[in-house]
Amino acid sequence: MTELRRVPQQAASDGNDASPALMLDVRHLPSFGFGHRSLMWWSTVCLMLIEGTVFAIAAMTYFYLRSLTVHWPLNAAPPALLWGSANTAVLMLSMWPNQLAKRAADRQDRVRSRLWLSVCLLFAVVFLVLRGFEFAALNVTWYANAYGSVVWLLLGLHTTHLITDTVDTAVLAVLLFTGPFEGKRFVDVSENALYWYFVVLSWLPIYAVLYVAPRL
Repeated sequence: MTELRRVPQQAASDGNDASPALMLDVRHLPSFGFGHRSLMWWSTVCLMLIEGTVFAIAAMTYFYLRSLTVHWPLNAAPPALLWGSANTAVLMLSMWPNQLAKRAADRQDRVRSRLWLSVCLLFAVVFLVLRGFEFAALNVTWYANAYGSVVWLLLGLHTTHLITDTVDTAVLAVLLFTGPFEGKRFVDVSENALYWYFVVLSWLPIYAVLYVAPRL
């Protein structure tokens, strides 16, 4: 608990003692916090709001282009369902170790944090491999027409966020295993887990746009 201590001020230059002043002793306060008490949490939330807006604009572009033509998709078959559906399953399963990593970080358990963070990293790598097959099964190139461009844009945007979070997860895992290690790394792991939820949940409407909408 923060203590109030009475600390005498230094004597003034004229030799007269000044009255004692109250000063806060903050030596024992924690240097980091979780959730809304962390600046990292607010940064992550703002980042998700910005990136969510970008995804929404890209989806609106898709439906705007669709409204301009009678036949959709343009000169192409809808994307194959296999790889996109497999990736969706992988992402949904990854929420389990992600939650365990966040819980361990909130408890400041280094051993379990690095264990479940490593499992999350494995899921992310598997997803990236499957994403390569997913791009190959879109049945359209990015330069073929407006449909191809917006499809590649949506999938590319999500892939960019996935790669970013995968790199971040890998760096955090290395720090948890080797150091240099500071207590605030637990906050980093917790907020990384929060961002992964955004990556997973933002994919669901994108999946619907790319794979369900062309078949309606």
